[in-house]
Amino acid sequence: MVPSLPGKRTACPSGRCLLLVWLQAPVWQALVWILVLKQDVCRWPGLLPCPLRGSESPVSEDRGQRHRWRAGVKQVWNAVDSGSCLQTYSLHSEAVRAARWSPCGRRILSGGFDFALHLTDLETGTQLFSSRSDFRITALRFHPRDHSVFVCGGFSSEMKAWDIRTSKVVRSYKATIQQTLDILFLREGSEFLSSTDASSRDSADRTIIAWDFQSSAKISNQIFHERYTCPSLTLHPREPVFLAQTNGNYLALFSAVWPYRMSRRRRYEGHKVEGYSVGCDCSPDGDLLLTGSADGRTLVYSFRTASRARTLHGHTQACVGATFHPVLPSMLATCSWEGDVKIWH
Repeated sequence: MVPSLPGKRTACPSGRCLLLVWLQAPVWQALVWILVLKQDVCRWPGLLPCPLRGSESPVSEDRGQRHRWRAGVKQVWNAVDSGSCLQTYSLHSEAVRAARWSPCGRRILSGGFDFALHLTDLETGTQLFSSRSDFRITALRFHPRDHSVFVCGGFSSEMKAWDIRTSKVVRSYKATIQQTLDILFLREGSEFLSSTDASSRDSADRTIIAWDFQSSAKISNQIFHERYTCPSLTLHPREPVFLAQTNGNYLALFSAVWPYRMSRRRRYEGHKVEGYSVGCDCSPDGDLLLTGSADGRTLVYSFRTASRARTLHGHTQACVGATFHPVLPSMLATCSWEGDVKIWH
């Protein structure tokens, strides 16, 4: 087992860590991540508790997913040096399920169950953009080329593209679904994928959908034909492929070029999903794949051979977030259903 770094762990006994994102943020000249949590006090061993000042809104449960959220709070942490909470943002009146760093690393875009969208400047704390969606938001993604545009989805049959400069919806993408689980851009932004909650026998055309960003037309709706939802998607950094985490307890590999065929020869198995929104990631060089597991493990696979390279036993409950450091290839972070966050080296 790869040991966790001393002092680089946070335990939130009453909460749930839902989102974990690494970034090199120039604002503080330190490597930081943002955590979206469900608890009132986040404790770091050896440090004073950092209170979360979000409202006590009712707990909501995602249809078909074992997710429960309450506090509408974002926090930014210094993950490498001091392990301290740098800033707390209390912008939402209900749960925050989706948050993204802007490509420049100086802003955070967040969407919540209160239908609100906020773009926050990390240095000043000011709201650069605020608006209201007509559905609860569970997925966000910035356009890779035009950083003033983002796509959001949630508990709705529609996804919407917003322009931050005008605070208006510029495009809509509609399918016969009830919820968008994740969004992933391809080909420098000309196309993107959405994963949905559709998983019945006659819904193979809706589990993963490829869209043309400009025209809002569906490029392909015959991508994944198995009866499992795909709670998370990730793009390979070097090869024209993407991976989908499935509730069939495996990572599926797809071509990122039309017709987006799934590989029948390569499948990454050994972890468990079991209804949790388990995240996955590729190493910066593309050689390794990382995934959490519903039994608390974190698994590392070889991208080429699909063999298991390492298993980390770090959590007692479901490991729902796992991500490689974007700069340091030997470092990764995991978060769990009981609220633990660990850094591994």
